[in-house]
Amino acid sequence: MSADTNPAEQYFSTIAAALAGLEIFMRDDRSPLYNQGIAAGIVAGYIGRLENSFSCWRNRLGFAETFKISRAESGFPVFQNLLELENDRRQANQRLASIPEPNELRNEMADFILRHKEFPAALQKQMAERLYLEAVKDGAIFSPFVLAETAKVSVNPKTFRPYYLVHWASFDGTANLPLIYMATVEDSSEAMVNQLVRQDGKLNEQIRIPLPVDGLLNPELAHRFDDFTEMNSAYSLSPTTIATNLDKDFETLHPKQLRRVVLGPFYSAGITENNSVVTEVLSKVRRPANAWLLTWTIQEVFSKSEKPGHRGLWSSEKATQEFYINTDDLEAARQGVSSYEKHALIPHEAYQALYASGETEKVFDGYKVHILSKGQVINDV
Repeated sequence: MSADTNPAEQYFSTIAAALAGLEIFMRDDRSPLYNQGIAAGIVAGYIGRLENSFSCWRNRLGFAETFKISRAESGFPVFQNLLELENDRRQANQRLASIPEPNELRNEMADFILRHKEFPAALQKQMAERLYLEAVKDGAIFSPFVLAETAKVSVNPKTFRPYYLVHWASFDGTANLPLIYMATVEDSSEAMVNQLVRQDGKLNEQIRIPLPVDGLLNPELAHRFDDFTEMNSAYSLSPTTIATNLDKDFETLHPKQLRRVVLGPFYSAGITENNSVVTEVLSKVRRPANAWLLTWTIQEVFSKSEKPGHRGLWSSEKATQEFYINTDDLEAARQGVSSYEKHALIPHEAYQALYASGETEKVFDGYKVHILSKGQVINDV
């Protein structure tokens, strides 16, 4: 998409409104993740990263020529934009050193206007680039891959193993979709069991753990875990495949639950072309700022049982998980999950337009619909 002022501004305004609305929904006590401990807060943190990224991209248009989105599919930026953002983050200090300080630029701009009686476009671009680089350097952005973090530590009273709630994120370069992962993983490594589990089977509170911890809590496996998650976070892999691979690749790690939140597709009138019915109806919404629709899917797979391992004289076998896939639900079986939920968030004005067109049942079949109205989310429509 060309960085033409009107469509670009509309896209950034609508995606900003959608992400802000999604954050409101995630923090609502009726959210499906709200009652599951800190899961909603984790997702909200990644939404914040996305918001920062979009803010940076918006600033980047002040000196860059183009910004491309996946208009016909996800409605999110194409992967190249994330690579450029990450590259700019790494080079920010070096590039900032070659750009004058803001006050110096302002003085130069004022002097240019007085002497030439015209707008200092080149200086304005330098100022825009400086503001962009400062924002990229200092803010947490949604990188192509966001390394894992341990958010919670506890002990399974049945197995007497410590378990971690670990989360990470990736932006799928093929589907152009942001993906958020959360996994509950038990750790049977002798060192961690001895360190974290008391004799009564409870968490050793004398061990101070400054949560959140960067990476997997087990330091001996942290780098391997980062490598694994980076290689196993593609949208094309089902949650069950990822959990099974994790179970196979780590002898002492036992994944009990894996949850994936797939953000998108996103629809914006006059910008995206990913659904003809939605596009046509949204084009009739009076205010362009309300002509959008954001969807997301929550997928989950959990272990229904564990096959015990054994150590023998000639061979040994690790404990393995048996993951539950709901074969009674064709869509769950297709996705390779125990369960899933499809959600849609839409402004009140856009929902009214869909309702008036008689298309709500067709567009929202299988979705839980949430309407954004006056800064609040109305659920279960």
